[in-house]
Amino acid sequence: MIAPEPRPGSNLPEFTVGDLARRLKRSIEEEFGFVRVRGEISQPKKHSSGHCYMRLKDDTAVIEAVCWRGTMAKLAIRPEEGLEVIVTGRMTTYPGRSQYQLIVESMELAGEGALLKMLEERKRRLAAEGLFDPARKKRIPFLPDVIGVVTSPTGAVIRDILHRLNDRFPRHVLLWPVAVQGERAAAEVTAAIEGFNRIQPGGRIPRPDLIIVARGGGSLEDLMAFNEENVVRAAAGSAIPLISAVGHETDTTLIDFASDLRAPTPTAAAEMAVPVRSELLAQILDDERRLIACASRAVEDRRNRVEGLARGLGDPRALLEGHAQRLDDRAERLNLAASALVERRGTRVGELAAKLRHPREKLAQAEQKLASESRALDSGLRHAVTTAAGRFDRIAGRLSLAPARVKLGDGERRLADLTPRLDRSHAKGIADKAAKLASLGQLLESYSYKGVLDRGFALIEDRDGRPITRADQATAGLEVTIVFADDARVAATVDGGTPKPDKKAETKKPRPIPVQGSLF
Repeated sequence: MIAPEPRPGSNLPEFTVGDLARRLKRSIEEEFGFVRVRGEISQPKKHSSGHCYMRLKDDTAVIEAVCWRGTMAKLAIRPEEGLEVIVTGRMTTYPGRSQYQLIVESMELAGEGALLKMLEERKRRLAAEGLFDPARKKRIPFLPDVIGVVTSPTGAVIRDILHRLNDRFPRHVLLWPVAVQGERAAAEVTAAIEGFNRIQPGGRIPRPDLIIVARGGGSLEDLMAFNEENVVRAAAGSAIPLISAVGHETDTTLIDFASDLRAPTPTAAAEMAVPVRSELLAQILDDERRLIACASRAVEDRRNRVEGLARGLGDPRALLEGHAQRLDDRAERLNLAASALVERRGTRVGELAAKLRHPREKLAQAEQKLASESRALDSGLRHAVTTAAGRFDRIAGRLSLAPARVKLGDGERRLADLTPRLDRSHAKGIADKAAKLASLGQLLESYSYKGVLDRGFALIEDRDGRPITRADQATAGLEVTIVFADDARVAATVDGGTPKPDKKAETKKPRPIPVQGSLF
């Protein structure tokens, strides 16, 4: 840059504000192009653009600092209030505010004390959120089918875990390879835990029943990936039970507090994951022997007790014999009572049948009644016809005595009007009597036994034409006539017959009456 010319009368050059700011910026960047600054972070603020603005201070001074978004993703630690760090970067100015500032390119903790202070503060904050609460820890499965391991594929840790699992109880192991230290270790471990949880049951890749996050021993800085907040939150939010096995027994990381179970070493994690197969077999055999012995003793005790109770009870067969005899007696009495009841009912039916009038008598009475009604109807009809004829004759006589072409009076006109009505009344009376006669004829037909014969029955008569209605009337050798619906008659002879029942003897089933002759 060319320096400005001095004003006349003065040996000092004049600068514009922008020129002076640019000169200062170039001077500072050339003088402090690469610096390492140790200080305490104050007022860190992450902008929406992704850049982080902060201050570095000590007891005597304060320097503004800025970390661009691309550099923030590469930092091993995150800027936090009060954290003492060593920052590597370059100095520059910001002319818009007339201030100088440090552009941060890397950041590391200033000593182990500062690192422990940061971890203690982070642990306190995460514990306040409930991530380390024992009530939320899940139970480790007794014998998982699939075990997911998150560790480096090239280290000795995975070989130790596989060797211990094969010695104790071989299981299906899924390895998710990750970096266990460095800047990308925390992100890869977080992605591995979340990836195992995203596997769906029953898919092509089996879902683990248990996750082991393992790493060998190392310094506090080497184990920092397992102290990162995103790793701790992934372990606490895992739906699959998780065992942390990071470092040696004396090493402690924040993932140990968030996991469901902490193992002192990766080998110990494999021992906690599965039982010893040989010990399980021995335990099962021992339990089998004890179960068989216990069952045998229980059966023997029950047998002895049953035998003791049986000696105090009577013989069941003797008890059953009395009940069997009583049952036979009741069955015999029931048969006799049933026979007597059937006989009494038969007698009662016979008595009631004797009180009933025979259909032939009812038919004869109906015929007599029909004949009487017919005679009465004929007599009444003849009387009505005679009376009407007499009235007609009288009226005709009166009409014949009247002079020809004489005007009709009121009475004669009334007689002329009544003549058609009389004819209609006479016709209606004859029709009513005919309808009643037809009804009586239908009633007579309904009383006729021929309707019964039309339904497939037959009438049996003796030589005198009397019907045989009971079996005791059919004696052996009796000549009978079988009458069918078409008035066809077939002669037959009763063969055998039915003896009269003996009331004192046991009732026997009636046998059918055999007849000789052709029925069809």
